[in-house]
Amino acid sequence: MATKESAVPHPMTLGVHHVGLAVPDVDAASKFFTEALGWTVVGRNDAYPSVFVSDGITTLTLWQVANPASAVTFDRRRNIGLHHLALAIADEAALQAVFERVSRYPGVVIEFAPGPIRPGSDRKHFLCAMPGGLRLEFTPRS
Repeated sequence: MATKESAVPHPMTLGVHHVGLAVPDVDAASKFFTEALGWTVVGRNDAYPSVFVSDGITTLTLWQVANPASAVTFDRRRNIGLHHLALAIADEAALQAVFERVSRYPGVVIEFAPGPIRPGSDRKHFLCAMPGGLRLEFTPRS
């Protein structure tokens, strides 16, 4: 707990610069972002297998795990780590368009279709697992 003397008057950070995700197949993961979501590959490092993708606002670093066959899948109820990555969508029409496109992409598992973010809410979202198992949430910005 911050004391009055140590409290910072405003945040010292400016938001997320990028997010790094470990994936079982860096090429399959980057193809999902570029083909299903229209992102752009903005860099690659084959010496440390990684691909950098961006939607023009958010950048993700996709790192290839050393041995996909022995990699342990994240269990959101038992492990500390990334529960899911939430990506902003312009509006509800865009949410539906993304859902339709993503739900047809090979290897995607839909956790639930667009629905209320919580009981009684007008805001909608949906969750899926992209190829490789990482959970993504899509929700309108406002």
